Amino acid sequence: MDNYTKFAMMESLNLPAYSFNIKSERQRNLIFDEIRKKYVPLTPEEWVRQHFVKYLINEKKYPAQLIAVEMFLKHNKMKRRCDIVIFDKSGRPLLITECKAPSVKISREAFEQLAVYNLKLLVSYLIVTNGIDHYCCKMDGENRNPVFLKEIPEYRELIS
Repeated sequence: MDNYTKFAMMESLNLPAYSFNIKSERQRNLIFDEIRKKYVPLTPEEWVRQHFVKYLINEKKYPAQLIAVEMFLKHNKMKRRCDIVIFDKSGRPLLITECKAPSVKISREAFEQLAVYNLKLLVSYLIVTNGIDHYCCKMDGENRNPVFLKEIPEYRELIS
């Protein structure tokens, strides 16, 4: 199966089209993750995650070397996994993104999941996306109340 056929099988997203290295192995499709430097199973959520990472790098100028994908953390003795975490040059986390499959409606539960991650990471920005709808908020003030933004900020805005 060629790459075009593999792409056609995945849902179109509300993100620019990007090219990816996709291969079939043992009757499953794999996509190359440029951040993790390995092939990973091509699930609908992974399709969104890979597009969103490229979007952040290419459109919003986020440095690839300051991006972590599927970063593990512990909260209340439970292992959690953040889909995308953006750092500054000193290694301080700035933004967490939660990716859902395109068929998953963005809900309050997705933001609550991010809020749990943020108890540990204390970032200023949170994003939830299913590749179709993207919601970004900035945690503002001492009470850390979310303020929803009209656009996803460029990297330089995160560090200013």
